Amino acid sequence: MTRLVADIGGTNMRIAQTTGINQLTDIRKYQVTDYASPAATIKAYIEETGCGKVTDACLAIASPIKGDVITMTNHSWQFSIEKSRCELGLSALHMINDFTAIALSVPFLQESQKVQIGGQAAVANKPIAVFGAGTGLGAAHVIPHAGKWIALAGEGGHVSFAPNSELERKVLAVLAEQFGHVSAERLISGQGIKNIYHALAKVLALPAEDLTPAEISAKAIAKECALCQQTLAMFAETMGSFGGNLAVNLLTEGGVYIAGGIVPRFIDYIKTSQFRQRFESKGRLASFNKNVPVFIVTEEQPGLLGAAAYLAQL
Repeated sequence: MTRLVADIGGTNMRIAQTTGINQLTDIRKYQVTDYASPAATIKAYIEETGCGKVTDACLAIASPIKGDVITMTNHSWQFSIEKSRCELGLSALHMINDFTAIALSVPFLQESQKVQIGGQAAVANKPIAVFGAGTGLGAAHVIPHAGKWIALAGEGGHVSFAPNSELERKVLAVLAEQFGHVSAERLISGQGIKNIYHALAKVLALPAEDLTPAEISAKAIAKECALCQQTLAMFAETMGSFGGNLAVNLLTEGGVYIAGGIVPRFIDYIKTSQFRQRFESKGRLASFNKNVPVFIVTEEQPGLLGAAAYLAQL
């Protein structure tokens, strides 16, 4: 029996075989522009790997899952789940949101797949929060139920940004002029780093360059630019406050996990920043958050692992 999992983004589709939780083999990557649909891509994978008859599959996709027809947000693919299942001859084809897959992966990560940032040991079988800063800001919770883990999807990245210092209030005012409603995602994301950089330049009356988020981060860590240093500091601090909010929302004694493509690039910086202080700064609930561990996910394929966990728990 061959079971397949896939992680579909706007650029690439990664496919693997799975035999259980945290068990992936023969991971391969395909450019989505080279194929007409996910089914066509899976057919190419089956032919290339010679994996034989596939019984069922779970695909994690960067798109809302509403009904049978999936229309990708950041790619031209539009397809029917049921028609894809029939085309591939599967007994079942499951579609889940890509961040739901990431959320489902975190309860099963090994120590080598994550780095802890403060707090005590995670409490077994307690709620977990996960968020990811990348192109946007995804957020979800994971709860145990009847021996399984269930992901509670949401759009937490779009909650209103709440400043915690006079400088952040000034940055909020600048961003409000630009965007109207200022969500947490406007600061805690790749574009958010640029937003903070240019807002701080305006607040502090400093010259700003046309830098990418990666360039701002690199200059900050190398201490080559004072404005970049203040930018990355604010990014870490606002991220700490946001993560702390997720912790108190559902009393996540199981931990708070940070995924996404940005934060794993500068883990050492996060460790020495004010991230943890801001995470714990929750007034009357500070004593609770002080114990909650934060983990940065270093596993390269959390989407595939989450899709495998989904199949394994059916």
